[in-house]
Amino acid sequence: MQRLYDFLRRHPTWVDGFWAVVLFGISFAGGATVEPRGTDLPALTVPVVVLLSLVVALRRRMPERMLVLAVVVGAGQLVADVATLPADFALLVIVYTVAAIGARWASRLALTAGLCAAPLAQLRWPDEAQSVATNVAVMVFQALPFALAWVLGDSIRTRRAYFAQLEERAARLEKERAAQAKVAVAAERARIARELHDVVAHNVSVMVVQADGAAYVLDAAPDQAKKALETISSTGRQALAEMRRLLGVLRTGEHQEAGEYVPQPDVRQIEDLVEECRGSGLPVDFKVEGTPRPLPSGVELTAYRIVQEALTNTRKHGGPNAGASVRLVYFDDGLGLLVEDDGKGAPHELYEEGGFDGQGHGLIGMRERVGMVGGTLDAGPRPGGGFRISVLLPLKPAS
Repeated sequence: MQRLYDFLRRHPTWVDGFWAVVLFGISFAGGATVEPRGTDLPALTVPVVVLLSLVVALRRRMPERMLVLAVVVGAGQLVADVATLPADFALLVIVYTVAAIGARWASRLALTAGLCAAPLAQLRWPDEAQSVATNVAVMVFQALPFALAWVLGDSIRTRRAYFAQLEERAARLEKERAAQAKVAVAAERARIARELHDVVAHNVSVMVVQADGAAYVLDAAPDQAKKALETISSTGRQALAEMRRLLGVLRTGEHQEAGEYVPQPDVRQIEDLVEECRGSGLPVDFKVEGTPRPLPSGVELTAYRIVQEALTNTRKHGGPNAGASVRLVYFDDGLGLLVEDDGKGAPHELYEEGGFDGQGHGLIGMRERVGMVGGTLDAGPRPGGGFRISVLLPLKPAS
């Protein structure tokens, strides 16, 4: 049964053609061959029945044209004195069809023609045996089905338009969700890229400095070389732990033990970071001004990563005798960071143009991090030499 229903829905013209044949047969079987007024039936009645049956057969394929054809046939019946036939039911059908799927002008024409059909027919062929009041009542009663057909068709049009609007809205929301998903994926990829850069750049730079120092004092001071190698080992393990944590974000479908990942760094670990840099041979002056207080986790991580990247850049670009200073200032409505060094500074292209030949991603990551928490960043050379990074991060009460 469902297959038959689907077939009929896919071939509406076949269904309309079937009902047109039925209407054609009913028109002749119901007395179309009997004309009380003596009209020549083959010359007038048969063409009227054929044309009205054609209106039913093609009503959904070309509703506007079939409406015009029905109006012309109806007018021809009035002029040629061809009394009402069962085939005139096609007028009721085309009024409904045009109201449901036709153009607006055709819908208005169908309503007007439908309301005028019954009065004109009653005036053209009045029942002289009845009173005027009875003829008027019959006229109204015959016009009512045309009005109801038009109202039903127009309500179907409204319902279809409503469902089409819902489908369009659902499709638009689906596209918006897909676009938001792409943006979220891109943002997550950028976040992971920043984290990987910060972890790798900082820890590898420490390991390189310690390895160079160990190689230089290996023969003269074995104890210092051993200490440098231990620092390399601990730094490497820390880097691996951070890498596992970041890769675990990508492996959401795999089971991981809770203790395998290190927690996200915060402002309190900046002092440990400074001590690590001092142990690797970089003199760092560290001061905290204001009253420390809890910060949002995003601000905590941003502050730590900025200091980490700034000190990494000092080791990479400041030269062998460079020193650095780190200032954390707690304001009433913000956290200030000032990281300076007295080295030779980074190349101009790194802080003005965001990097070249794959370099300069640290400053790009800094700006992205600061922008995500609504802060401001200023990076550039110091007037007296060296490099300066100044950051202001807005503070909100930690939830």
